[in-house]
Amino acid sequence: MMGKILKFGLLLFLAIHWGACNNKKKEDTAEVRYECPMHCEGDKTYDGPGSCPVCKMDLVPLEQLQPVEPRDLGEISDLSIFNLPSRWMTQDNREIELKDLQGDVLVMVMIYTSCKAACPRLAADMREIEKQIPQDKKQGVKLVLVSIDPQTDTPERLRAFAKENEMESDQWLLLRGSEADTREFAAVLAVNYKRISPLDFSHSNIISVFDQHGELVHQQEGLGVSSDLTVDTILQLVGGHSS
Repeated sequence: MMGKILKFGLLLFLAIHWGACNNKKKEDTAEVRYECPMHCEGDKTYDGPGSCPVCKMDLVPLEQLQPVEPRDLGEISDLSIFNLPSRWMTQDNREIELKDLQGDVLVMVMIYTSCKAACPRLAADMREIEKQIPQDKKQGVKLVLVSIDPQTDTPERLRAFAKENEMESDQWLLLRGSEADTREFAAVLAVNYKRISPLDFSHSNIISVFDQHGELVHQQEGLGVSSDLTVDTILQLVGGHSS
């Protein structure tokens, strides 16, 4: 009888040990998948390193694409744009400070209303981002356009631009400030601009995402590029996920 018990115990030990080793082997040989960090091809993954065939950026392992966790509201850090003392006029002729926007995810771009080249495309990119945000998440998001030509872009001009570009819902905010405040804010966003004629500017094409504390968490550079990662960042910040 004792021999049978010992034999059964040995078989049980070997079974457990084999199962543990087998699981370890599976873990050690788990396949590493790679994905474009810009999600140019949606959720498509690859079985090895390389570059994205669309944007040419290096593919990264899936585990390196860490989600952005929403943060509880509290004291703002030294990195927050809410520390800037600048004052701005809205398209509705209201004066605000950037800190008045605390609590919302901010999607920001710098444009000028008389632009006939890049700015209409930037406006279209912003509208495309807005369309991808579910209706129940839009309340926590502000889409902000800041003029680099405050001399021309009066609140009336900004209001007309908003109407022409289907930006009349509560999510849209168009701002103009002083020349000095505009330059300071452009430096924060790493946006370069220069007047090249009485009516035209050359400028960077960057859409920036700030969290509820006013800290920069993501930038999308270029015209007509994929906004998937931008939208995913926004949804993670407001507590949702892209489909």
